[in-house]
Amino acid sequence: MSATFRTIELGRGLQPNPVLVKGQGSPVVYLHGLTGQRWDGFLDGLSRKHKVLAPASAGADEPDELQAFDTVHDLVLYYDDVFRALGLGQIDLVGHSFGGMIAAEYAAAYPERVRRLVLIDPLGLWREDAPTTNFTYQTPEAQTQLLLGDPQSEAVKAFMALPEEQPAKNAEIVRRITGMASILHFTWPIPERGLARRLYRIAADTLVVWGEDDAVVSPSYAEHFKAGIAQAQVARIARAGHMPQFSQPADVLDKVLGFLDR
Repeated sequence: MSATFRTIELGRGLQPNPVLVKGQGSPVVYLHGLTGQRWDGFLDGLSRKHKVLAPASAGADEPDELQAFDTVHDLVLYYDDVFRALGLGQIDLVGHSFGGMIAAEYAAAYPERVRRLVLIDPLGLWREDAPTTNFTYQTPEAQTQLLLGDPQSEAVKAFMALPEEQPAKNAEIVRRITGMASILHFTWPIPERGLARRLYRIAADTLVVWGEDDAVVSPSYAEHFKAGIAQAQVARIARAGHMPQFSQPADVLDKVLGFLDR
């Protein structure tokens, strides 16, 4: 199920971006969420029909480089540099959680570059009557519960498992911490940077996927994304939380592929 890495050098003192790549066909770019860059069954399913490219977020390996990113717009420009270095023209863009927020920002900034857009439980909007859960005040077990469900289930244990060898285990722990820090740089204290004002610029046909039991971002936000994007539709996933592609992978994959390939 593994993918290969393609290292993208951007210069300007930035760390190379290790882009995960697998598959053949039209390109689908995936921007990861709060659990960081990893290859999973959902991406593997997409790669059976498309060439999937999954870059890391800026600063995920070297937090100091985040000093070069003052705003979300800086991150959007960074991803555009990565996409162009990969030789990509028009793309299908899929983003989950924080990645969904940035995917929406990218599609608003470069409407001509995105053919279809898929947002899975995205961050990016804010309502006082439905605040997003603040991850920084949660224990690791509570964070796992919010994202994946029962921490004692075998599926969740497998997803969160660490390597047995101590050097590799330490490296993975550091990777997870720095990855979360790179996301909090753009989302703390609240994950709202004016996206609502820019949604109207998104020209791509858009599918908004939402787990009905999401305890991180209220499913009610799905309708706000739909209202702000001209060509948007909503697919709700039963018995799924903030990561429906983990909780209900077959259902999400079926809906996403059906949308991309129609």
